[in-house]
Amino acid sequence: MTALNEAWAAPGSFLDLFLESFKHGENTAHLVQHLLIVAMDKKAFDRCNAVHPFCYWFRVEGMDFAAEQKYMKGDYLEMMWKRNRFQQTILELGYTFLFTDVDILWFRDPFPRMSPAAQVVMSSDFFVGDPDSPGNYPNGGLLYVRSCAGSIGFYEHWQASRARFPGMHEQYVFDKIVKEGVPGRLGTRVQFLDTGRFGGFCQHGKDLGRIVTMHANCCVGLENKLFDLKNVLEDWKIYKKRVAAGNTDYFSWRVPGRCIH
Repeated sequence: MTALNEAWAAPGSFLDLFLESFKHGENTAHLVQHLLIVAMDKKAFDRCNAVHPFCYWFRVEGMDFAAEQKYMKGDYLEMMWKRNRFQQTILELGYTFLFTDVDILWFRDPFPRMSPAAQVVMSSDFFVGDPDSPGNYPNGGLLYVRSCAGSIGFYEHWQASRARFPGMHEQYVFDKIVKEGVPGRLGTRVQFLDTGRFGGFCQHGKDLGRIVTMHANCCVGLENKLFDLKNVLEDWKIYKKRVAAGNTDYFSWRVPGRCIH
């Protein structure tokens, strides 16, 4: 599942690049058949329907999510919390999901790398080496949640905790409640993904033989994100050609870019 608005769905923008990455990844093309795109406005919904069979228009009365939502500005906060509550609804309906931001490129199937016992697993801006450590720096751009009593209870706790941190986004509150310690009564295990495999512009593995996804995090401005992601996808295509030709020499991303380093 991913979510986007008009600014991210425009032709030649993130949606096209996101879908293209599945075509060039290893054993990822079939995953698109299971992808639900949640559109936050009418134009994003129309664009989704033009390129993908599974689209859902998430309407919020009185809110306009069509324009670029700059970090912590305008309707950004409400959009993020509404998205969070929508994810909770998915869990309550009995569905396990893997949420991905649309500025993430998929190069390998992540599901074999998820433990069957996992409940709530979030990607990291910075990974400290231990998937169970609350010292990891969370990023909700990639979020796997198994539908169970523990995960639903955690989402209820997450939503309720918003009132204790007014004016803050859902990722900030997530970090706070995990560092406080998830209430034992919930029975929820929260874990984090290794940036060596699930990388981003903040921190990423350099070995393209291990990388699963790449996220345009730690990057301000849609143009900057798009510029670097295009280069990342081109690097991946070059890597695949080299491997197909039997070239096993070390190959990594071209850095620095506008954001990636």
